[in-house]
Amino acid sequence: MSHEHEELLHLQQSAILRPTHFADLIRTAQLVFDPASGVSGRYIVVDWQDFGIPDDVAENLKLLGQKYRYASPSIPAEIIWEQLTQSTRIWFLRNKDELWKFEEFFPALDED
Repeated sequence: MSHEHEELLHLQQSAILRPTHFADLIRTAQLVFDPASGVSGRYIVVDWQDFGIPDDVAENLKLLGQKYRYASPSIPAEIIWEQLTQSTRIWFLRNKDELWKFEEFFPALDED
């Protein structure tokens, strides 16, 4: 078992991280990659630092969002965790309970 896997297992067992946190992270990453949610002809420029996301974390999230652009947000935690940089892991742990709010900032166009 790798150190990263052991670290994640410990965090999950201590109930610090739940599957919903990872789903929220994936959805956030998808929004960081494409804040227009794939709407053709719509281009949005966002300064992610205004939303509390440092540049290096935003870059890591963009890569993750691009990779899982059309994926369901319920990707196994182990797969996601190993793709996070150290600074993104720290940011994620600090903000895990607030990530759902990003969907409120950038709602889908078909929502009422």
